[in-house]
Amino acid sequence: MTASRHALELLAPAKNADIGIEAVNHGADAVYIGGPAFGARTSAANEVADIERLARHAHRYGAQVFVTLNTILRDDELEPARHMVRQVWEAGADALIVQDMGLLELDLPPIQLHASTQCDIRTPQKARFLQDVGFSQIVLARELTLPQIQAIAQATTCQIEFFVHGALCVAYSGQCFISHAHTGRSANRGDCSQACRLPYNVSDAQGRIVAHQQHVLSMKDNNQSDNLRALVDAGISSFKIEGRYKDMGYVKNITAHYRRLLDELMEGRDDLRAASSGRTRFFFTPDPDRNFNRGATDYFVNGRQDDIGAFDTPKHAGLPVGHVLKVDKPVGKAGADWFDVETTTPLHNGDGLSYFTLQRELIGVQVNRAEPVPGARASEPSLHVWRVFPNEPVSTLPDLRAGTEIHRNRDHAWEQLLAKKSSERRIEVDLRLQDARDGLALEITDADGIHARAELACDKQPPQQSERAEAALREHLGKLGNTLFEARSIRLETQQPWFVPASAVNALRRDAVAALEAARERARQRPLRAAAVEPPVAYPEDTLSYLANVYNHKAHDFYARHGVKVIDAAYESHEEHGEVSLMITKHCVRFSLSLCPKQAKGVIGVQGTVKAEPLVLVNGREKLTLRFDCKPCEMHVVGRIKKSVLNQLPESPVKFYRSRPQG
Repeated sequence: MTASRHALELLAPAKNADIGIEAVNHGADAVYIGGPAFGARTSAANEVADIERLARHAHRYGAQVFVTLNTILRDDELEPARHMVRQVWEAGADALIVQDMGLLELDLPPIQLHASTQCDIRTPQKARFLQDVGFSQIVLARELTLPQIQAIAQATTCQIEFFVHGALCVAYSGQCFISHAHTGRSANRGDCSQACRLPYNVSDAQGRIVAHQQHVLSMKDNNQSDNLRALVDAGISSFKIEGRYKDMGYVKNITAHYRRLLDELMEGRDDLRAASSGRTRFFFTPDPDRNFNRGATDYFVNGRQDDIGAFDTPKHAGLPVGHVLKVDKPVGKAGADWFDVETTTPLHNGDGLSYFTLQRELIGVQVNRAEPVPGARASEPSLHVWRVFPNEPVSTLPDLRAGTEIHRNRDHAWEQLLAKKSSERRIEVDLRLQDARDGLALEITDADGIHARAELACDKQPPQQSERAEAALREHLGKLGNTLFEARSIRLETQQPWFVPASAVNALRRDAVAALEAARERARQRPLRAAAVEPPVAYPEDTLSYLANVYNHKAHDFYARHGVKVIDAAYESHEEHGEVSLMITKHCVRFSLSLCPKQAKGVIGVQGTVKAEPLVLVNGREKLTLRFDCKPCEMHVVGRIKKSVLNQLPESPVKFYRSRPQG
């Protein structure tokens, strides 16, 4: 590939190696996956052998495998983490995604380092610092605008990664401690209890309820499909899909969706190329709306929006399919319950349907059997009537009545489609058959310019029918169906189209393909760790609070070596007993409820001295205070750690003695 062209990387998630392999098959240039431990997803760990299996497959296409090691570590976990890094490096992993700076103080193999989004990278200064200490790729905060992204790109030369799809943490990543404060489960250690998805009552300073049982901290899902060109122009080179807990169908569909969009973007752009090899064909039409989602938002990329929240429900409502025509609720006739739906699309046995009650509660309905209603008259010719027999009595479904809008949140036929082979990825090659001293030679060159040659000693007989012999040679040379290659051109440069047994031509082709795969592996350049700037550069600040997530002495030493004078321990060390910011977020509940003082003044996005009174969130016995920092337009969710959690001392408590500035 031409080095001067800018490589765009589509980065897909993988819960396990099988999903990762299908992500590559569906067009991913890189896959990120958890290793045996420390991967920020407690239920998405993988053995080293699985990492090796995935890496072997990915490397055939020049794709890469990134292993997540993005939790904060206790002192007693540093050596096991170092050992794991050595194992995944030897297994073929191309990079580590890390949050804990203590890892940079360890004797690691020369594996490339990527700064996780938990590093909370929002400023050019922070980004440049991480580049200078040895990170080759940095994952920006999801909350950034295009101008902010561009400013970071202009201040750095490393690769810049940005989330383009999937679930959104409402907090700046790495800056949420509600889970640990309430349950002892740390989000920064991969065990978030997702308090942001709960319903809350919101009250003002006078105790008045301004929102009742709303999921006011629950965001819609990220979808940057319409912003890819702008993100490229702003400096993004790696486009990341969230979802290491997602199933196979989700990863196939969303990876295919963004592969298509990026390929379309690169068409006609001589300055851009894909970061790996091959073109992918899909046997289905990708559609991100058909997977689990909470609605779509592009968040803050184009500035603050007023529709970023999934306040009614954190669940997946699905796509609208029609409305209820009639409900049958027989008494004493078990199994006869049904309701009719007027719809534009067929319904299937095993589908999942949903609807909202009058109180906007989402109700799910499992379809036991669905069948068209013969002779039923729909309101329009394009509509049809389907009778749904649910798995539960219709009488137990609240507010289900004629006129109720019905959604489908599980399409059984769609799931079956994606359970089959749904793509193929091939690298184009040019084949050239030539005469050799004792037989034939086949040269094969792939789309990346990598070349291989194989020779075969064989008898060459003049053909009785030249055209037929030539057609046979082309047919057998082009049989690449069980390989990762496809023929772009086949040239016969022999004295004549010899008659050669098909078995001989097939053997020659197989040898050439094997030689090409070996040549591709030799040509593959493994990314290595970037060298840190010497002498050590200064961190942008000289004081770090618990928000810096320093949980081990190696991380403390790292920051001290880079000029930080005051270093507090991570929140998980239980040194913060009083009220503190348990979450910092760009999302503003006041703004979402149309209570923001700036909205009244008409100066949204303009810095000023506007002050907003706190609000209070209540869920059961849990109470949180919302405080608003209007100058940067941020919200702090304030609370304290529970005594029950506080009494559970960390397994390896970390206490740092503050070194005060001299003089």
